[in-house]
Amino acid sequence: MIQFELASIARQLLPTLLVGASAFSGCHPGNAEAKAFRASCEAGDAKACHAFAERLQKGEYVLRDAERAAGMFEQGCTGGVPESCASLGVMLQRGTGVERDSSRGQELLTQGCDGGALDGCVRLGILFREGAGVNPDVPRAAALFRKGCDGNEAAGCAQLGTLLVAGEGLPQDVAQAATLFKKACDADDGLGCVGLGRLHAAGTGAPRNDSLAAALFKKGCSYGKREGCYDLALAHELGRGVPQNYEEASWRFRWACDFDNGEACAHLADLHEKGAGVNRDPRRAATLHRKACELGVTASCNRPEPT
Repeated sequence: MIQFELASIARQLLPTLLVGASAFSGCHPGNAEAKAFRASCEAGDAKACHAFAERLQKGEYVLRDAERAAGMFEQGCTGGVPESCASLGVMLQRGTGVERDSSRGQELLTQGCDGGALDGCVRLGILFREGAGVNPDVPRAAALFRKGCDGNEAAGCAQLGTLLVAGEGLPQDVAQAATLFKKACDADDGLGCVGLGRLHAAGTGAPRNDSLAAALFKKGCSYGKREGCYDLALAHELGRGVPQNYEEASWRFRWACDFDNGEACAHLADLHEKGAGVNRDPRRAATLHRKACELGVTASCNRPEPT
């Protein structure tokens, strides 16, 4: 199964590698387009600066250069492109390509959102929900998520769905959350897929359907959501909606654990203790339980050391 997954990943990467090779050779149409954006930006076209910055940020037909991308987003923002303001705001929040500056990052996200950059609205909403560099304000976060969702920004629908499930800042409405999660998942948002999968797994707000839940977890995992990878691993461990497969569960738990999902570390430790899908290795299990404990899984704390 692992070989199949690696082969699948290789097939997904191959087009990107081929595009990259063409870009460096200078013969791919995307290479000429990137050059045109750069030339237009140098001539004062703010929208071209934004387009070229996106390519620099992703390494599309040009070498990836986060610092230069930040400068281009700055030019775009100064030239009145709200998406550039939002993109630069995210980079300042993370300290990517620029020195981290949460205060200015928030200002630029606000500027971008006010100008119609809906991704900026969602990013700003996450800051207010988590209280990251700002005073927590969940009702404001909900309003920002709704603004993004109403404008068909899938991430806004998914984030709004999580608030509705928890009844956080809004009256709890699990059925409405299911609708929003589906809208987000259909637009390839991983969080939306995981959220909808969990509702189907619980039979809350959506019909109980373990096989559909597992499929949604897999889709969410494929979009890089570690929660989806963990939920899919748990489904394989329990045989819920998919055939029970400890080996499949173990490597997915390992991936999620490597990205600091404490519950995944704890489950992988249990598999090593039993020798289910992996070699029985009490010492490895103890190491994993210690990591799970550090990540907040209290059941993994104060475990006896293997003799």
